[in-house]
Amino acid sequence: MKMTSKTYKYHPYIDDYMRMVEQGEIEACEEQKQLMEFLKWKLDQPGVVIDAEAIEKSIEKPAPYFFELLPWQRFCNAFIYGVRYEDGRLMFNRYFLELGRGAGKNGYISYNSFYMTSNHHGIQRYDIDIVATSEKQAKTSFEDVYDVLDDPSSQKKMKKIFYYSKMLIQHRKTKSKLEYNTSNARTKDGKRSGAVIFDEIHEYEDYSNVKVFTSGLGKKKDPRTFYITTDGYVRGGVLDDLKEETKMVLNKELPESTLFPFICKLDHEGEVDDPSKWEKANPSYPYLEHLQQEMKQEYHDMQINASLRLEFMTKRMNCPQADVRKEVATYEDRLATEQPFPEEITGAEAIGAIDFADIRDFCSAGVYFKHEGKRYWKQHTWIHHLALKLQDINPEIIDLAKEKELCSIEFGKSIDPDKVVNWFIDMLDTFHIKKVVMDKYRAAILKPKLEEAGFEVEIVRKGPATHAMLSPLVDDMFINQTIVFGDDPLMRWYVGNVYKDEKGNGNMEYCKIDKDKRKTDGFFAFLHAIVCDDELEEAQDLGPMDVIVF
Repeated sequence: MKMTSKTYKYHPYIDDYMRMVEQGEIEACEEQKQLMEFLKWKLDQPGVVIDAEAIEKSIEKPAPYFFELLPWQRFCNAFIYGVRYEDGRLMFNRYFLELGRGAGKNGYISYNSFYMTSNHHGIQRYDIDIVATSEKQAKTSFEDVYDVLDDPSSQKKMKKIFYYSKMLIQHRKTKSKLEYNTSNARTKDGKRSGAVIFDEIHEYEDYSNVKVFTSGLGKKKDPRTFYITTDGYVRGGVLDDLKEETKMVLNKELPESTLFPFICKLDHEGEVDDPSKWEKANPSYPYLEHLQQEMKQEYHDMQINASLRLEFMTKRMNCPQADVRKEVATYEDRLATEQPFPEEITGAEAIGAIDFADIRDFCSAGVYFKHEGKRYWKQHTWIHHLALKLQDINPEIIDLAKEKELCSIEFGKSIDPDKVVNWFIDMLDTFHIKKVVMDKYRAAILKPKLEEAGFEVEIVRKGPATHAMLSPLVDDMFINQTIVFGDDPLMRWYVGNVYKDEKGNGNMEYCKIDKDKRKTDGFFAFLHAIVCDDELEEAQDLGPMDVIVF
């Protein structure tokens, strides 16, 4: 595709794809529509530079040896190579591409791997590591590049430009290397990669290998990380974390994030019966006749085979069967908690609550009160610095929480319980705190200090019986959007890290999705508070002289 004289706001490859999505020229899922809105917001900020020459090079130089990129691929390339800030930083350096099987993810990443090693990319020793859980998958994109270099029509020329073997491809001039790795590779330590490509990230249950391969990034200009994948069957792993981060990025909750989330999927399961909607999950579908034939045959076969239906929905449509672990609240209902606190209330009756699992981890405290048919929760979290170093916690949500003064990082030997007590004392300027509730786990530390400060302390039970009792109230608050957290992305994150485990005896329990990286302290402090829900009276209005500012 050549640039024309037509006037574009950003760049032809960006503007054209945005138009296709926004004007319905192609079928696109909600995440694609959100992405267009989000990217306009980012591109319209001051200090953004679009390098048209870099974009053109990335698309034109590999094309004679590979294939012509499709509109979605040209669009992504524009953001991989050509969108920066005035100081030279890439706007995005992490690229999450979730597309249905057959979209050409591996061919596309091979195309870019070839380019990033080349002199046209312009960075010396820009090594690229392709990583997968199996050697077969790790070699897929590597072998695509190898086959291009070893093609008889170009072999003579390519041997002058590249050294290549079945294990290593290296550009002779830039010295940039392309290698493939499995997750258990012995040679992965000490790498100084320019880019790391994680192929089929849905297979990763944790970050142990992700961290090893990305730890060498940042030593070269323009470090990049690619996550390419279909959906999968591992829940609570790296893929689900990327999906959750994508929601926050597209909702502008993480304004400093460098993640470029390109997700293609059905919006709901029923769309699978309308082939015109399949493009939502696979933007290459309209252009590839063989892919259309394959998918139509698979759709036919899945009508009489449940396991084939599961595979088709998960891999082709990126629409896996619903997780048996039920979420506490939908993402939309969590977003609805961002309502303002009342401006004119008396010293409202409130219940204080604490969840303090470990003195070198997280501790959350909050006050819970009612006003005009709604319930309100205002929290603060203390985080021991070692928890951030030793656990796979999303740093961006913590940075955002610090910016909004929703949390404090503690650098002592442990979280100081006096700071928790002092926070409640400060809350007395606004609230009449009837009591402070907590479970018995850390009561020996906090209970005497709170009582010394004049607070009544009550130990509350937790576990399936208590959670089953609270569940109807929790469901009602979120579904009817009558629970308010204010501008608190940390609290919304806590809620999203919990699932409802239905017990066979009719009970249920709120459980952590992941014991380390998915923190839940704020949610469980909130649960402790609502044990005493029926003890609270609603706050009454006062005049303007008694306005309380949060």
